[in-house]
Amino acid sequence: MRRIVVRHSPVHGRGVFALSAIRAGCLILEYKGEILSWKAAQRAYERSEAEAGHTFFFDLDDGRVIDGAHGGNSARWLNHCCAPNCEAEQAGERVFIRAIRPIKKGGELFIDYQLQVEGRRTAELQRTYICRCGTAECRGTMLAPRSKR
Repeated sequence: MRRIVVRHSPVHGRGVFALSAIRAGCLILEYKGEILSWKAAQRAYERSEAEAGHTFFFDLDDGRVIDGAHGGNSARWLNHCCAPNCEAEQAGERVFIRAIRPIKKGGELFIDYQLQVEGRRTAELQRTYICRCGTAECRGTMLAPRSKR
């Protein structure tokens, strides 16, 4: 039985929605795609016609990425939220999405992207990664909070 569907999201583009209620702790799906080195992923992004800052890359702990644009599945359409209802769990080179709180039938599934970027966070960079979640906890950006030195 299918538990999710991809459709238009009021947050951004497409999103993943629950077809039935999902319990907290439930494993929902795996993030699938081609596994690439970060360097190969950067080259692929430069050659693509993707909207600025928009990729289907999921970073792995070893520095490689899963490219959901190639061989990916519905998980690539998960949108960002600063107060997510799901989280990603890595097991080797596999990434699974798990509900961290109950999700009602029809509810959109979200993860906190916590994007990492090198260098200064310019105004242009902030605009590229602006958050549209609209929650009370919204940081205003999909970027990870700056680490305290």
